[in-house]
Amino acid sequence: IPYLMAILMGLQHCFAMVGGLITPPLVIFKFTVCGFPFCPSLEQYAVSASLIVSGICSIINVAKLPIPFTNKIFGRQLYLGSGLLSVMGTSFTFLPVFEQAINQMKQSGYGGEEAYGAMLGTSMVCSLLELALSLMPIQRLKKLFPPLVTAITVMLIGVSLIGTGMKYWGGGVVCAEMGWQTHKSITEYDPALSFGPPFPTCTNGETSLTYGAAPYIGLGFSVLCFLVAIELFGSVFMKNCNVVLALLFGYMVAGVSNYEGLNYVNFDNLELAEPVTFLWVETFPISFYGPAVVPLLIAYFVTTVETIGDLTATCEASELPIEGEEYESSLQGGLTADAINSILSSLMTSPPNTTFSQNNGVIGITKCASRRAGFACGVWLILLGVFSKVAGIISSIPDCVIGGMTIFLFANVLASGVNLSRNVDLNSRRNKFILAMSLAVGVGVTVWPYAFLDMRNSPYTAAFWTCSDCSETMKGVRNGVSIFLSTGYCVGTAIAVLLNMILPVDAD
Repeated sequence: IPYLMAILMGLQHCFAMVGGLITPPLVIFKFTVCGFPFCPSLEQYAVSASLIVSGICSIINVAKLPIPFTNKIFGRQLYLGSGLLSVMGTSFTFLPVFEQAINQMKQSGYGGEEAYGAMLGTSMVCSLLELALSLMPIQRLKKLFPPLVTAITVMLIGVSLIGTGMKYWGGGVVCAEMGWQTHKSITEYDPALSFGPPFPTCTNGETSLTYGAAPYIGLGFSVLCFLVAIELFGSVFMKNCNVVLALLFGYMVAGVSNYEGLNYVNFDNLELAEPVTFLWVETFPISFYGPAVVPLLIAYFVTTVETIGDLTATCEASELPIEGEEYESSLQGGLTADAINSILSSLMTSPPNTTFSQNNGVIGITKCASRRAGFACGVWLILLGVFSKVAGIISSIPDCVIGGMTIFLFANVLASGVNLSRNVDLNSRRNKFILAMSLAVGVGVTVWPYAFLDMRNSPYTAAFWTCSDCSETMKGVRNGVSIFLSTGYCVGTAIAVLLNMILPVDAD
């Protein structure tokens, strides 16, 4: 396509993914890395880095670069990148693991930035699993992860994320999860103590209202109402960009509203933001955290299967064959790019990257699958990240508005899992049993993770395995088991894979 058309198409792909792209770094830094006190400069950097890294990784994936000497070593030419209009971004799959592991480390004495650096280092090591899987025959991977297992996994990821969205909607994750917050101090929750308001106090801009206050709920609800309006009356372009447009609408409503003269939007962060930024303006000490290995390995298994599905959908939308040598070459290159880009993204201070499925809808509607549009999308993402005022605007959006957007976005992840289950025969007793057993445990520990987690500020005291007097090695093993059992999609996926392997297929 002509270059001008590529620039416009690339911008449309950029808008389609930017809403989902900024959410993981916002959640990780607002809640886990920073917590209280807040660190707006780190939040802004995390958003900028995520945009820049996603742009770089997307360009690599679209390019499909031949890897030297692989003909001699493997007997076939291997590639880095799918060669399709398949863009990449920070993955939701790793979000629950990052949250659980960083909280676990902070309880053990890590600082927030130190814990984040440890997760980046551990992610780099674990990404070697996906690199190895990319060299396997595709049919073997599909046998290990049939549609039933994949559907269960994606549904559980959505369920685990929706709770975070609800905490944002009520006023903020920190005050919902960690205590009663005022402008100046925070008091950790203690059932023996009694305070005035029955719920935590949440700060959004200049306001400080109790968690779940009607004004906060109303602002988040305005985002959902605008999403419905777009679905009813919006153009095709608006429907493809509905998340970012609804977020901007909620931001506008919050900007012109106030509570007793106090504004919901504080522009101090925007004023303090530098005009431009780039990677490594903020750095984090890379290290290795053993207890997070098993959950991260499961996450990489999941992203491997998701990438196969995303790239297959991209081929279908692009009217390319979904079998044969060319198809398998695109899958191999895409999976290899997933792994290598996850290593690169960690080195560039951003969580692991994977393919984004939102853009397949844009391809299907526009009927444009040109790689030039993919390259243009990558450049647009880099430009958005470099101009840090954009990140300053994003970090000034009230938590309750972000909640209205994220709860819809995360519910779409759940809906994707339900959609995958259409390819499964749920009249089969075997399949229904695997589904029920996996969801029972996976949803159960998502709703109440403290069945296996320590209560806040009480490390190594969870009743299932008290370990206050254990050796440091045993504490590490115990923390790994705790993270695995308290991360719903990890334990649910493990159960689904195991049952799928050992249960016989129904005679009918």
